[in-house]
Amino acid sequence: MYSKSGDFLGAVQWYDSARKEGIQLGQYHYAVLLYLCASAAVGVVQPAKSGSGARTLNRLDLLNEDVTTNRVKFGEEDEVVSNDLLSIGARGIEGNAGKMDLRSNRTNGNVEYTDEIKSIRQNFNGFPKPNAHVSDRLNDVGKTKGDSSDIENEAIDQEDQVVIFDENLKKFAVEKGFEIYREMCSDKVPMNEATLTSVARMAMSIGDGDMAFDMVKQMKPMGINPRLRSYGPALSTFCNSGDIEKAFEVENHMLKNGVYPEEPELQALLRLSIAVGRGDKVYYLLHKLRTSVRKVSPYTADLIEDWFKGKVASRLGKRKWDERDIREAIKNHGGGWHGKGWLGRGKWSVSRASVGSDGSCKCCGEKLATIDLDPWETEKFAKSVAALALKREKNSSFQKFQKWLDYFGPFEAVIDGANAGLFSQQRFLPAKVNAVVNGIRQKLPLRRWPLIILHNRHITGKKMEVPVNRAIIDKWRNKDALYLTPTGSNDDWYWLYAAIKFKCLIVTNDEMRDHTFQLLGNDFFPKWKERHQVRFSFSDAGPEFHMPPPCSVVIQESENGHWHIPILLEHEYEADRTWLCVTRASSGLATRPEDLQLHQWSEQHVMEDKDPQDGVDPFSETLQPNHDNVRKSPPETHQNLKNIFAAAVSSYDSTLLSELDTAERCGNCIIDFQI
Repeated sequence: MYSKSGDFLGAVQWYDSARKEGIQLGQYHYAVLLYLCASAAVGVVQPAKSGSGARTLNRLDLLNEDVTTNRVKFGEEDEVVSNDLLSIGARGIEGNAGKMDLRSNRTNGNVEYTDEIKSIRQNFNGFPKPNAHVSDRLNDVGKTKGDSSDIENEAIDQEDQVVIFDENLKKFAVEKGFEIYREMCSDKVPMNEATLTSVARMAMSIGDGDMAFDMVKQMKPMGINPRLRSYGPALSTFCNSGDIEKAFEVENHMLKNGVYPEEPELQALLRLSIAVGRGDKVYYLLHKLRTSVRKVSPYTADLIEDWFKGKVASRLGKRKWDERDIREAIKNHGGGWHGKGWLGRGKWSVSRASVGSDGSCKCCGEKLATIDLDPWETEKFAKSVAALALKREKNSSFQKFQKWLDYFGPFEAVIDGANAGLFSQQRFLPAKVNAVVNGIRQKLPLRRWPLIILHNRHITGKKMEVPVNRAIIDKWRNKDALYLTPTGSNDDWYWLYAAIKFKCLIVTNDEMRDHTFQLLGNDFFPKWKERHQVRFSFSDAGPEFHMPPPCSVVIQESENGHWHIPILLEHEYEADRTWLCVTRASSGLATRPEDLQLHQWSEQHVMEDKDPQDGVDPFSETLQPNHDNVRKSPPETHQNLKNIFAAAVSSYDSTLLSELDTAERCGNCIIDFQI
């Protein structure tokens, strides 16, 4: 009752009455009470959310706008509390709550507070103030483009009403929450993930990241599997306070326990890493975003852009690298990234661009990679889908389908018949499926008949006996292009498995986000879906197909160290997608096999043009075929520079050019002018 209305004070009064009357409370009661205390401690209670496990880590000090939903405020009328459950620790409120001692004694049914708790009751002034330098950097990072409406759109879903608390009630909620937790321990009521996470959130509210982290560390020894939300309070607190080592310790603990951070967690770590100038961590997080998120939100894109435009980023990177090694790494990884660290030095150029129909960036012209599953991954993915389907399908129906595919396959495309036949209307129309079949055939290399997967209920009934409908269905059957799934089966497993098995296209508008597809995880499915799904629509001219994008829509790192980062769309039409194009004007020195022939030619050309009276050849050392000292340059540019330098040296032995030549020889490099 109290949780549904968000009545924290009513719940506390009920708890005090129950304790006074000697009523024994169970795990559920404690879980609800601790949830309400934790929510009130951070300033916001969402009605009807108790026990839902709402994640506490969504943004790091971002949602500084007023809650736009209806609000009920307790306490001071001029107190405005943001609905950002993460921004609390970074507001710089003075005071130090210290660390709470959760142990206490009971006397006459009343809780005896420890000295630490008494001190908090009397002198509670807020939260620990983070390191001033880090706090300033955290406040600066990502706010240059911050649009409150965009940020609010990315926030957690709000209930119709939220209850806002002032500082005094937040202090009271912290005290009462820890009192209830100690009583739960004293009564030896078993803990669960929800109760420990609520205690961690209370610890977060007083800026005690160590306590919040300890709550998570206790879970495994108790036989409790921590969840993603369990880590939010500790990670939030350490990120807010600028403690990067402990923040990544939390992330490492997550991974060891099989919990994988999502974009909110990675975004918080990224913002902290940028604030403290840790380029190694930024590089690591870009690749974590690449594997787990693929396409970033607009706010994350702003963070990344801020990083590349900063001075720290321009100073990081290898001056020399083996280009063959980079290419080999990209090949071994399947394309799109090498993971060898930042390449090159100098200022980055960041632009917002789109990708053309040929897969090339319209800003820099670089061809982006197309990344698909390799044969081993495809086989493994197909086996995992088959294993899941066999567990869920009845009477060996899926095994019969596998045998049918072995006999009638392969196919160039598979059509989700129900999705096509029910497009934009409530009743199934074979004619629409037939239009999709005829349309996609024209786009297939061999123009074979695609496989149509339909649940058998769609071809039964009087309407399917209409001559035109019956003729269409009979035609599909005669072409061995129709498979009917049996009653009680899920046709999603059938068309998905067939498309994976034959490495072909799947024609469907299904976004593949429901429980069935969540079982597949993120190892192979997103990559496969992007390269094989064909969406469709209808116009007056017939069906229109949206083929797979010309490149993989995922964060990409090129062999010259440049980056292309796709930004999320409200819809999935790739032509409208914006990418961050991140390039560097001077990438440094890269060795490659072609450089030997290039520089041998350059040396011969200069020696032919050189006047014997000029004395020492200024290029004699830099033109030796030493692969470690070669700068990657286009042949024409290299030739023009050598001609200019050679002509200048023959006439002006003591000019600025000759001094630059000497500097190049001493520095064992080539000086590049960027104008």
